[in-house]
Amino acid sequence: MFQFKQFKIEQDRCAMKVGTDGVLLGAWTPLTNNPYNILDIGTGTGLIALMLAQRSKAEQIDAIEIDDNAYEQATENFENSPWNERLYCYHAGLDEFVDEVEEEFDLIVSNPPFYTDEYKSGDEQRDNARFEDSLPFDELVEAADFFLSENGIFSLIVPFKEEEKIINLCQERELFPLKITRVKGTPTTEIKRSLLAFSRIKQNPIIDELVIETARHQYTQEYIKLTKDFYLRM
Repeated sequence: MFQFKQFKIEQDRCAMKVGTDGVLLGAWTPLTNNPYNILDIGTGTGLIALMLAQRSKAEQIDAIEIDDNAYEQATENFENSPWNERLYCYHAGLDEFVDEVEEEFDLIVSNPPFYTDEYKSGDEQRDNARFEDSLPFDELVEAADFFLSENGIFSLIVPFKEEEKIINLCQERELFPLKITRVKGTPTTEIKRSLLAFSRIKQNPIIDELVIETARHQYTQEYIKLTKDFYLRM
C-alpha cells in the first residue's frame, strides 16, 4: 500500500506499482482549461486519475484498464477515495472503448507502456503493462484525437527518445504541443523522460527542464513544489 496525503493506493495485484512517472504526470498535467471530464487511458492502480481528482474540479473522471487484476484494484482504490462519486473505471481495451463510447473529454492522460526495445521479463502481466506493443503509440494518439474536445488537452509521459515520434504522430492529427518538460534524475544525468501536453490550438509551446534530485534523496525545489501536495514527506 502507498499512502499519499489525501488518498491511498493498494497495489498488491497490479503489475506496475506506484512510480515516479505516474506521480510526475499526475502532478504536472496542465489543467488550464478547467476540464469538466477526464479520461485516463490504461489507469493501472488508478494513481493518475486520483491525483487529477484531487487537483481538479472535474465532475467526471473515467479510467480504462484492460488487465483484470489492475481493473479490480483501481476500482477499489477509487471507491476508497474521497472522490469516489466522480471516478469510474471501465474494464476494457482501448479499441473496445473507442467502439462503444462517443463522448468527448476535456482532458486525456496516459502513462503508456513503452519499453519497446528492452528484454521482456516473461511475466505476461508485467510485460503487457510496460511494453509498447500492447498499446502502440499511434493507436493512443488516434484515440486521443477521437475523444478530445475542441478545447481539450492530451497529456502523457514517454521516454525522451520517443518525444519526436509522439510529436510527429500528434501533428499528423493536428494536435500541437502546448507544454514540454524534459526530466532528468540529477543535474549531470541524461534526459530520461518527456512530459508532453497537446491541444488543437497551434501555439508556441512552453519548453522547460525538471531535475528530480541533486543527490540521493536530496530533491530539488522544483520537484518538491510539483509533488508536495501528494507525497507525505515533501
